[in-house]
Amino acid sequence: MADLTALDDVGHYWGGDVILGLTGDFSRASHADRSKQRVLRRLLTNPGDYIFHPAYGAGLPKLVGQAIDLPKTQALIRGQMLLEASVAKSPGPTIKARLIPGGLSVAISYTVLPDRQPVSLSFSVEG
Repeated sequence: MADLTALDDVGHYWGGDVILGLTGDFSRASHADRSKQRVLRRLLTNPGDYIFHPAYGAGLPKLVGQAIDLPKTQALIRGQMLLEASVAKSPGPTIKARLIPGGLSVAISYTVLPDRQPVSLSFSVEG
């Protein structure tokens, strides 16, 4: 099987525009940036939104407006992250979720494979 962690993606974070490079072409995201983009996409995609992968996604946006069980949400985030090839299982991700007015704030620390680089990722989901 090919090592897909070595590939680059287009620079694009969830909810934003495609990032342009210095020469006006698409920027490339590799290693830690690629991993962050993929983790965010997985966590913020609702199951059923990808027609060919109906089980893909954690569905965090659907939690907004509901009674959120923080330990259950942190376990959901951890389980979904470990499905990404770029997320090290050991040490596993550290996830801190807290309620904010109208939503959820998440701070994650994890190790990116294959270079074992530690990264941090923070985001909020609000209604």
